[in-house]
Amino acid sequence: MAANMFVVPQTVGTVLCCKCGISMAPNPANMCVTCLRSEVDITEGLRKHVTIMHCPECDSYLQPPKTWIKAQLESKELLTFCVKRLENDLKKVRLLNAEFIWTEPHSKRIKVRLKVQKEVLNGAILEQSYVVEYVQQDHMCESCTRFQANPDQWVASVQLRQRVSHRRTFFYLEQLILKHDAAVHAIKIKQMDQGIDFFFANRSHAVKFVEFLGKVSPTKSRHDKQLVSHDPKNNSYNYKYTFSVEISPICREDLICLPTRVAASLGNLGPLVICTKVTNNITLLDPFTLRQCFLDTDRYWRHSFKSLLGSRQLVEYDVFNVESVSPEFNVGGSKYVLADVEVARITDYGKLFYIRTHLGHILKPGDRALGYDLYGANSNDIELDKYKGLVLPEAILIKKSYEEKHQKKRGKPRSWKLKSLDIELDDSKGRAHEEKMNSEYEEFLRDLEENPELRFNLSLYRNKDYQPSEMASVSDGDDVPSVPLEELLADLELSEQEDGEVSMRE
Repeated sequence: MAANMFVVPQTVGTVLCCKCGISMAPNPANMCVTCLRSEVDITEGLRKHVTIMHCPECDSYLQPPKTWIKAQLESKELLTFCVKRLENDLKKVRLLNAEFIWTEPHSKRIKVRLKVQKEVLNGAILEQSYVVEYVQQDHMCESCTRFQANPDQWVASVQLRQRVSHRRTFFYLEQLILKHDAAVHAIKIKQMDQGIDFFFANRSHAVKFVEFLGKVSPTKSRHDKQLVSHDPKNNSYNYKYTFSVEISPICREDLICLPTRVAASLGNLGPLVICTKVTNNITLLDPFTLRQCFLDTDRYWRHSFKSLLGSRQLVEYDVFNVESVSPEFNVGGSKYVLADVEVARITDYGKLFYIRTHLGHILKPGDRALGYDLYGANSNDIELDKYKGLVLPEAILIKKSYEEKHQKKRGKPRSWKLKSLDIELDDSKGRAHEEKMNSEYEEFLRDLEENPELRFNLSLYRNKDYQPSEMASVSDGDDVPSVPLEELLADLELSEQEDGEVSMRE
């Protein structure tokens, strides 16, 4: 029945503009858009020029009355800051859109195009765009002013230390700090013996940094304060605060002999175990039974034991025979296979060792492995002497070695790179100390290539200067570990395109 009903077609009526007489759709003002804009300017009374204070040292902007906001050019933080400066003007109109107009970075001008909407004659709604120009005036913020007057004028310092013979832990912590911007408020960072000192202009920034360190590493801390000045008239005191943070000397790939009480609390683990991961917990693996346990920070510092052997005492072995004795196990996200292997030190083929290892899934005859030589080691460990009748293995393998293949690629650039903190180095150590630092940093980069779990929480960037060659790709087609391209981040920079727009590039 509905199909046979007569439907009146709907037509849109038109009227003539009362100013110019053209045909248009009706509106409350009876004017076309062109005539309406010529009669009414909704941006009248809105500011077109605004002066803002900019600190050139820390690249921050003053939000009155005394709040400084850090923002990069063309960032959403800077756009929000610019719009908030027009808060009183925008109460008269409705803001629809805001966007930057490109200007020269050195011109000290920021231009923002705003699209606003307002109700005009007889309820008609008009939209209009206009440009606001912000003029930057350089004015240093309070913290930068104090630092320029006296660079050593800090309020709180964090002394980070680890009592070991290498700096691998600090290289890893540096990348974590950069990824999370944990030291963004540090006014100075200085390298010290067995650690790094961080200086802050505010005590709260130092407390926040110490809390961050406790979340990513097993640390213990203490703090102290020293009176700098006292004004008895208004009863005000000025202190300098010092936070001493010590990181556990247990590092990844260390061989540990657990104290008897710790081994008993972990279900009679070990006593010889390998540290496989260090966060705010220490992950321990028994290489003979593939049992894994976690040691939290409080329990470690309650007993405070040290490593039996460290990564600097690793010895390279040649693998001659591998016989698997168990299926593949997944322990804590890592795969292991127990195997009996026949190995010999590369410096002494006269003595063969028949040992059990947890690396049966990656070792094959002809490979090389790094391990601890307990046959020739002279260990004076108090905890080890407490285990009467304990038979020590002649060697404990830790990881597969790619040293021979790395020698072929020595000196060649990597396809990725890392960022670094602005650390003040001590040049008085001499050339030998600098070469040692470079060698340890190269070992850290190799660890990142070999261990995907180690680089999981870090930010690796593409090296735009890297140019792979076909000859290198053919000759380096071994099983040398490398960082996949999909794990790399683009190191973004601002560049001017031919059309005058600003885009992002690597």
